[in-house]
Amino acid sequence: MSKFNSNTTKKSIFKELTKDFFENRFSNLAYLPRWVIFCIDMVIVMFAGIITYFIVANLTFKSYDTYSVSIRYFITLLTYAFFFFAFRTYAGIIRHSSFIDGMRLLLATSFAFFSLVVLNYTHFFVHETKIFLMPELFIHGVISFVLLFLFRILVKFLFETYIELENKDQIKKIVVFGIDANAFALAKALNSEQPKRYKVVAFIEKTNANRTKQVLGLPIVSFKQNASEIIRKFDASAIILSDYTLTKEEQLKIVDDCLEHNYQVLSTQTVKNWEDQKSITKNIKQFDIKDLLERQPIVIQNKLISKQIQNKTVLVTGAAGSIGSEIVQQVLAFEPAKIILVDQAETPLYELSLLVKTSLKNTTYIPFVADIKDAFIMEQILSNHQPDVIYHAAAYKHVPIMETNAYQAVLTNVLGTKILADLAIKYQVASFVMVSTDKAVNPSNVMGASKRIAELYVQSLFMQSQSKTSRATKFITTRFGNVLGSNGSVVPLFTKQIQEGGPITITHPDIIRYFMTIPEACQLVLEAGSMGNGGEIYIFDMGQPVRIIDLAYKMIRLAGFVPEEDIKIEVVGLRPGEKLFEELLNDASKTLPTHHDKIMIAQEYNVTDFDSFKSQLENLIQYAKKMQSDAVVAEMKKIVPEFKSRNSVYENLD
Repeated sequence: MSKFNSNTTKKSIFKELTKDFFENRFSNLAYLPRWVIFCIDMVIVMFAGIITYFIVANLTFKSYDTYSVSIRYFITLLTYAFFFFAFRTYAGIIRHSSFIDGMRLLLATSFAFFSLVVLNYTHFFVHETKIFLMPELFIHGVISFVLLFLFRILVKFLFETYIELENKDQIKKIVVFGIDANAFALAKALNSEQPKRYKVVAFIEKTNANRTKQVLGLPIVSFKQNASEIIRKFDASAIILSDYTLTKEEQLKIVDDCLEHNYQVLSTQTVKNWEDQKSITKNIKQFDIKDLLERQPIVIQNKLISKQIQNKTVLVTGAAGSIGSEIVQQVLAFEPAKIILVDQAETPLYELSLLVKTSLKNTTYIPFVADIKDAFIMEQILSNHQPDVIYHAAAYKHVPIMETNAYQAVLTNVLGTKILADLAIKYQVASFVMVSTDKAVNPSNVMGASKRIAELYVQSLFMQSQSKTSRATKFITTRFGNVLGSNGSVVPLFTKQIQEGGPITITHPDIIRYFMTIPEACQLVLEAGSMGNGGEIYIFDMGQPVRIIDLAYKMIRLAGFVPEEDIKIEVVGLRPGEKLFEELLNDASKTLPTHHDKIMIAQEYNVTDFDSFKSQLENLIQYAKKMQSDAVVAEMKKIVPEFKSRNSVYENLD
């Protein structure tokens, strides 16, 4: 029994040793010593010499007998060895042999040939006899180069074939949409990537001009049919969109077609230089969900923004948040003299500061860890730095949390805004731009109602101050829907749930939301700040609303999974204060156009008695400071009559 165990142990040890040698060593030829490659090259040159000897031996003329065969070939090997060292032909990793390695071999063999020719004729002029036949040198040089080159190609082919067979279940066959330089660079990078993840099997082009051609040994297919049919024809499982001439509609058509048939859709960045080509495979990603917005992305261009910001002092509250940090980045592009960053979150503000340093040109930046509810600190900041423009993005925004912390919604969203707005008047800030939300329209939750009260305050304060001075601060409000990718929004949540294997949780199968991207939202903020005269609420044409369940299905398919099979979707019910759809306008409101067809001004009721409104506000803030939630919400409903609680403990106060 012990003998059997001993033999078994020896066999397992031998198996592990051989596995380590054949698999680990072979799969990573970077560990193959350079002297081994050099020795193999010399053996190939010797073998080429043998072939050359037999060829020359069968010719009508004979070799010179100046020196023996062994001495002649010793001279030949020594010459080739010298130039192998000179051109470092042994230094490349064989499995990554490329055109450069071929050129090194060609130069080494060519220089060796010409050196032997020079030696041959030098010997003739000195001793009146040659060492080598010229045809012999030429034939040997050609055969040496061909064999050396074929050796590298053969090793590379065998290695790639071995790796492909070993990982055939892990390697995805893909089709590349595009036939430009980017597409070809991408295909080359994918074919040489280690470990290999994808195998390109075909290219797709929009026209039929190249229907009979091939590139990199792969067919070019005309886009006459659905992309899914082409993918199925080549037994692939994914497509990479590398054609940047595709319109948004064409992209969406391809994406929807592929997702419907459970094919993965990938994208990558444009290749601009050689460094990009080296890292191109690292930039391959799932087709961005932002590209699935059912509207054209809106790009706002206005020279007034530069006039308002350049060489001015700008203050951004909530600067470390998803909206605030993007505002900071966009503001820096207009080169303000000074930018002041205010946020109560220390770590995100530190990270933003590190990012800001890389974007600075002639701008001074000053970060403050501060809370907008702290009137003393906020006054010190405005008094010391005298900002020309304030972008107010600081707010609590999560509906369910604010529903159970109503006092904090009031203290930050209402009191914080009031403190900042009053200080803007006191220190004669030129423009005050407030970031609001579509949840402020016919609010059904505490968060939305608090933002609506903040809107009312800055509007009424502008009207009040305008009646006293012509140089009143311009108070401008921007209102938009959900922002894709912002902290705590649905897209990062779904992404995290998909990565964890599901389920994806949605609150209701019929819930719909408007969506926009973070850059678009911030462009609106800057544009509104430059075009507004004061007192306006700017709203955005956000296109058609998106059903959240449809968004979930698309994100699952984009991740390469099948909805309800690989990733389940679970309906958990509406959260406190949540409603099925959001609105951008009250029922009785109207809109006025602006110079931009995607931006409108909302005409809504305003405060008629500022003193009475201010008194209500003081009562609301006192209730909030005492954490009297019922009294807080009851007072909010008096100030905002259209505030009707949904799925909330405060419904009894309506």
